[in-house]
Amino acid sequence: MIALDSSSLIAYLGGEQGADVDAVELAFEQRQGVLPPVVLSEMLSERRLPLQVRELLLQLPLLEVEEGYWERAGLLRSLVLQRGRRAPLADALIARSCLDHNAPLVTRDADFSGFARLAGLRLFGS
Repeated sequence: MIALDSSSLIAYLGGEQGADVDAVELAFEQRQGVLPPVVLSEMLSERRLPLQVRELLLQLPLLEVEEGYWERAGLLRSLVLQRGRRAPLADALIARSCLDHNAPLVTRDADFSGFARLAGLRLFGS
């Protein structure tokens, strides 16, 4: 199971190159790609999202929200913010989903490094 972040999905769908794009492609080839629920919401909120991309996203499995998730997500974000790191709310929710399921995250968003250093979030390829 490999969690996919919107930053890397957008790069993949846009034909960009990079290690994260290769990881997204590998996750699709091996049928290992999963989405944190917040990523699905982020992607579907794009006004110009092509119908075929929407259909692809809706076929991907979602990481389930476990009991106590919202509290753990808030505490995780608080930990990162207390250390003076950036911790956007959406990123904290994504990180918590990945941590709850022990799923590495494919991303090109550097803000996740705080969650990796302080809470053990595994970034795919790291």
